[in-house]
Amino acid sequence: MAINIFLLQESIRGLVEAPSAGAAESTIINLVQWLKLLVETTGAAIIGLGVVTAAYQFVRALIPPRQRDYNGIRLTLARHLALALEFQLGADILSTAVAPSWDQIGKLGAIAVIRTGLNYFLTREMHEERETSAVESEAG
Repeated sequence: MAINIFLLQESIRGLVEAPSAGAAESTIINLVQWLKLLVETTGAAIIGLGVVTAAYQFVRALIPPRQRDYNGIRLTLARHLALALEFQLGADILSTAVAPSWDQIGKLGAIAVIRTGLNYFLTREMHEERETSAVESEAG
C-alpha cells in the first residue's frame, strides 16, 4: 500500500512540475535537426530537378533541327545549382545553430566561403552568358 501511494505521489509530481530544461533543449535540437534535414532535402531536390530539366533540354537539342550552342541548357542547370547552393548553405548554418563547438564553427566558415565563392562565380558566369546570348540574338 505504501508503494502505491509513493508511485501515485511521483506521478502527480511529474504532472505538476514544469518540464526540465534538458527536455526543452532536446526538443529544440530535434526540431532544428528536422528542419536542417528538410532544407538539405529541398536543396538536393532542386539539384535533381535541374539535372532532369537540363538533360531533357539536351536530348531535345540533339533532335533535328539541332541547336548550335548549349548556353540555354547550361544556364538552366546553373540557375538550379545556384539556388541549391543557397539551400545547402542554410542547412549548414542550421547544423551549427544549436550549441556549436569551435570545430563546427570553423568547418561552417570554410564551407560558407567555398559555397559562397562557387555561387558568386556561377552567378557571374550566368550573367555573362545572358549578355552574350542577348548580343547574339540582337546581331542575328
